[in-house]
Amino acid sequence: MKLIHIDSFRSLPKYKQIVLSVETAISEKRLRRGDKLPSVNKVALEFSLSRDTVLLAYEDLKKRGIIYARLGKGYYVKSEEFAMEQRVFLLFDEFNSFKEDLYNSFKETMGSSAQIDIFFHYFNIDVFKKLVNENNGDYSKYVIMPTTLQGVADIIKELPKNDVYILDQTTAELADYPSVHQNFVADMYNGLTKGVTKLRKYRKLILIFPDFKQPPGMKEGFLRFCNDNGFTYEVIPDFENHGIEPGEAYVIPNDRHLVNVIEQARVQQLRIGRDVGIISYNDIPLKKVVGNGITTISTDFTAMGKILAEMIVLQKRDSVENASSLIQRGSL
Repeated sequence: MKLIHIDSFRSLPKYKQIVLSVETAISEKRLRRGDKLPSVNKVALEFSLSRDTVLLAYEDLKKRGIIYARLGKGYYVKSEEFAMEQRVFLLFDEFNSFKEDLYNSFKETMGSSAQIDIFFHYFNIDVFKKLVNENNGDYSKYVIMPTTLQGVADIIKELPKNDVYILDQTTAELADYPSVHQNFVADMYNGLTKGVTKLRKYRKLILIFPDFKQPPGMKEGFLRFCNDNGFTYEVIPDFENHGIEPGEAYVIPNDRHLVNVIEQARVQQLRIGRDVGIISYNDIPLKKVVGNGITTISTDFTAMGKILAEMIVLQKRDSVENASSLIQRGSL
C-alpha cells in the first residue's frame, strides 16, 4: 500500500498532501517509529514534483518532531505520539450571535494548531452541494450543519465517512455519523412543560412557525405539549398583518417575528408578561434586558462547540444531544 498520495485536482498544496499522507500512515500504524520514508527523489519522480516541494513537506514534519534525518541515509519516523494537524471544513447555515458563540467555543477548544475554514450555505441546497463538492478531499475533518435541507444525506455521503461530523440538527439518514445536536421535539415539549404554570394564565398559545428554516421537531413538540395539557392553540406561518388579542401567549423561534410581536404589543398598549406572553427561542444577551426580559427555550451553544471539538480531538464518534433549558424572565 502506498504511503504517499497526491491528487492533482485537490486545492490543498502538494507539500501539505505529503504531510497529511505521512501523518495518516503513522496514525493508522502503517508507519512505525524507526521506519524509513520514501526518498525525496523517489517521491519527486513518482508525482512529477520538484525536490523543493518534497523537502518542504519533510522539513515541516521534521520541525514538528515527527521525523528525523540521517545524513546521507534519508528520513525516518521519530515519533508516533503527535497531534495530527487538523484542517477543518466548517459548514454553517447562517451566522448570528448564538452561532458565533458556538464557533468561538469550537475554535478555542480545537486549539491554535487547527486550521478552521468556515462556510455558509444560507439554506440553499445548490450552494450546499457546491461547497461540499469543491472542498471534498481538502480537509481532515468536515463539520456539517445540514438544517432542514432536503437531499443533503446523498451529498454528505460523497465525503470520507470517518471524517464527517454533524452539527445542530441530525436526521435518521445521518444517524451513522457522529453528531452534537438538539432534540427539538423534546426541547420544546420540556421547555413548555417547565413553564406550564405561567402558561395557564393565558387562554391561547400561538406558535409562529415558518416551515422554511425552522426544524419541524419544534412544531411537533409544541403540538404534543398543547394536546397533552389541554391548551387551545394555533400555528401561524408569520406575524404579518396580525393583531394581538389579550390573553394570548406566543412561542417564537424566529427573532424577526419576536420584534414584530413586541412592536405590535406596544402599538396596542398591551403589557408583555401580563396581557400577552412571549417565549422566544435561542438565548442572547439582549433578551435579558428587552422589556422585563424575554423568556427563552435555549440550548447551550458554547457547550455544543466545546463538545464537538473534544470529539474531534479525542477521535470519538458519539451521538450527543445537547442540553436545553427554559430561562424564565418577565415576558411570561
